[in-house]
Amino acid sequence: MADTRTGADLFTEAVESYGVRYVFGNPGTTELPVMRALGDSELEYVLAPHEDIAVGMAAGYATTRQYDANKNCPVGVVNLHVAPGVAHGLGNLYGASVTGAPLVVTAGAHSLDFRHEEPILSGDLLAMTDQFTKWSAEVTDVSALPTMLRRAFRVAQTPPTGPVFLSLPLDVMMTETDADPQRLGRIQNPGAGDPGGIAEAANLLAEADDPVLVVGDHIPRHGAYSDTDPVDAAVRLAEATGARVHAEILTCEVSFPGEHDQWVSHIPPDENLAAAVMNSDAVVFAGCSTNTTLTRHDRDLIPDRATIIDLNDEPWQVGKNAPADVAVTGDLGLVMDAIAEQVEIGEEALDERLERVQQFKTFARQKMAEMGEDESRPEDAEDESNVADRRASKAELVDTLRATASNPYIVDEGVTSKYAMLTRWAFEREGYISNKGGGLGYGLPAAVGAGMAEAEKDDPRQVVGFIGDGSYLYYPHSLYSAARYDVDVTVVVSDNRNYRILKDNTIGLFGGEDDDHEFVGMDFDPPVDIPKNAESHGAKGYLVESPDEMAETLERALAEDGPSVVDVLVHD
Repeated sequence: MADTRTGADLFTEAVESYGVRYVFGNPGTTELPVMRALGDSELEYVLAPHEDIAVGMAAGYATTRQYDANKNCPVGVVNLHVAPGVAHGLGNLYGASVTGAPLVVTAGAHSLDFRHEEPILSGDLLAMTDQFTKWSAEVTDVSALPTMLRRAFRVAQTPPTGPVFLSLPLDVMMTETDADPQRLGRIQNPGAGDPGGIAEAANLLAEADDPVLVVGDHIPRHGAYSDTDPVDAAVRLAEATGARVHAEILTCEVSFPGEHDQWVSHIPPDENLAAAVMNSDAVVFAGCSTNTTLTRHDRDLIPDRATIIDLNDEPWQVGKNAPADVAVTGDLGLVMDAIAEQVEIGEEALDERLERVQQFKTFARQKMAEMGEDESRPEDAEDESNVADRRASKAELVDTLRATASNPYIVDEGVTSKYAMLTRWAFEREGYISNKGGGLGYGLPAAVGAGMAEAEKDDPRQVVGFIGDGSYLYYPHSLYSAARYDVDVTVVVSDNRNYRILKDNTIGLFGGEDDDHEFVGMDFDPPVDIPKNAESHGAKGYLVESPDEMAETLERALAEDGPSVVDVLVHD
């Protein structure tokens, strides 16, 4: 017979037994039983000054830990507070759902026998969270708590990974129980896929003239749950078929080595360029979920003549936006390896395909340059007495950071600087994560959480948050938590002092140039003093006003222990 304990004690004991170290949160009254139990446990409570920061930190922590999930529990645990607290956390809960971060999000709730009085802060927590989670439920009896906690941790970690939500009523958490935590068990593999579909995919790829492999973010998340490295499997599939390789639109992880000869580019969210990339007779989507433009596109992204092969671990994603001629669901590493082993292509035909890959790489570089991603400072920036003209270009910032930071782990929410980074930095596996969902305010807290995860490794990498000024200003108080827990993270702010993405989208919707529009609510005038803001939260702050200052300032910041922020003024 187990010792008597409360539901809150059982909660902390179970979470600890599953290998969790941190609980992220911002406390409230209905969480007090859990807070009291945490004080008697080995778990560390990580205080965030806002619930959405807590969710973002936990997501960055979990995504980074996920690469080593075969050694450690990757789950990030977040504790929120009734309806307003859950509502505050929904922005980054959405982000975590799109990035596939394995989270167990909990919230204290009013006692079950008190809700009929509609107390303050009450609301339907399950309705709020259901659309952004794999599973959303409430524990209505303490006897159910062990099973529901085990289920929550299993669902979060089972591919496709993602967040789950549990509502924890105050009275349930204070009720005594003699139950023990339940063992978690081994997380299951999604399986090897349909043999018939694999064989058909191999035959179609052998018959194709110009196959394209579009890799998605579900690929690298399988490494911890499979004996086959999924990124290596993507390489073997590309090499067996001679396909050129691109990453899906809004990619947020490294699904293919950037130095490989068959790697071409990320697909930008521009319908003409995206259509040009996928203009082929055979397109393979492997682990994709966001491969479409930001707003409605007027032309088809994939030609009618294309044979589409869709591979995923999530049935919902297969054939979602384009009909799949062949569909295979399962472990992406196993599935891609099986197809690669069955593809039969003559050496001469394979050489011809590889030659076309190189030709397309030249075309892609030209098109990216036309988008402005390879430009240096604007040609009209000639007045060195003008502060604005002394600013760096986004390309100069990326190049300097790449030359200065040694093997960094990049957490990106640079928004309009994103493609300057993606086109100029050949990322290798497990070297880059970003905000996939498009909502601002995810990247900075995620960088702090990633820094906490890296600190647990024997050989931690330098974590760099590459953040736009608009994104930074959502949750600058994330730095309070970074300073409080001495997290070693360097935040580089690509600062054009406006919401450039909205200006670009305005031009995309209505045509014209900057001078043709009045941009309402899109400029920071007067600007926020970002270095002083960072210092007010306990971080070191630096301002870079010209390219000549960048390298030295970045070196100083990267060498600092704890959090530091480098605010780099850049051109639009």
